[in-house]
Amino acid sequence: MANLLIEIGNTAVKAAWSEDSVLGKTFRYQGEKVMDFIKSVTDKQTPLVIAVVSVRDLTAEEEALLRDSCQYLMILDPSHPDALSSYGIPDYLSYDRAASLVAAKTLFKGKSCTVFDLGTTLTVDYLDSQGRYLGGNISIGCRTRFKALNRYSKALPLVDMPQDCKFTGDSVQSSIESGIISGIMFEIDGYIRSNPENIVIFTGGDAIYFAKRMKNSIFVVCNLGLMGLAIITDEYVKKNIQ
Repeated sequence: MANLLIEIGNTAVKAAWSEDSVLGKTFRYQGEKVMDFIKSVTDKQTPLVIAVVSVRDLTAEEEALLRDSCQYLMILDPSHPDALSSYGIPDYLSYDRAASLVAAKTLFKGKSCTVFDLGTTLTVDYLDSQGRYLGGNISIGCRTRFKALNRYSKALPLVDMPQDCKFTGDSVQSSIESGIISGIMFEIDGYIRSNPENIVIFTGGDAIYFAKRMKNSIFVVCNLGLMGLAIITDEYVKKNIQ
């Protein structure tokens, strides 16, 4: 039987079916009716395992609904810390971020890595060639920067991410665009230069946007978190079910 992987993030929910550790069909949902979305998926096919990684605690009602929709339920959130205890990842990391690191050290085994997650936040994490976690940073994501600039500077408009961006702005809008996009590019470049021998991995909703603008060699893995969750779920099945 297939497993259903669910990643509940800050702004969207991603889901995917998996067989062993291989991802199948993926889904994306952005809205408030998260459980209705999940139920619409499980009504069509009952999974062996539902594996959930969440940036927030699930309620007892949500957990009960998920448990009724599968044979086995595995939750990775602050209330269920045991699932990641064997991976050598510190428990202060968010669980979606931790799942991405599990995927990175599996996909690029034997290589030191710098992992950028470009979404609501911009996170940067380092793995050595043995897959050991060396630490990381958290900053403000691209779209969040545009919103913050508008919110805290009343004279400045809300600007969306541009398709094309000048290096130097020649209007208020283009100055905001170039300031934020160029700032993030410099930020990324600085991290890459600090560990030039590392494999560089981009993931998250804005990964492709920034990868297209990089001169360095970049691996873009948009579903890195789901891939890590597939690996964790496959190991759970092998240890506890088969």
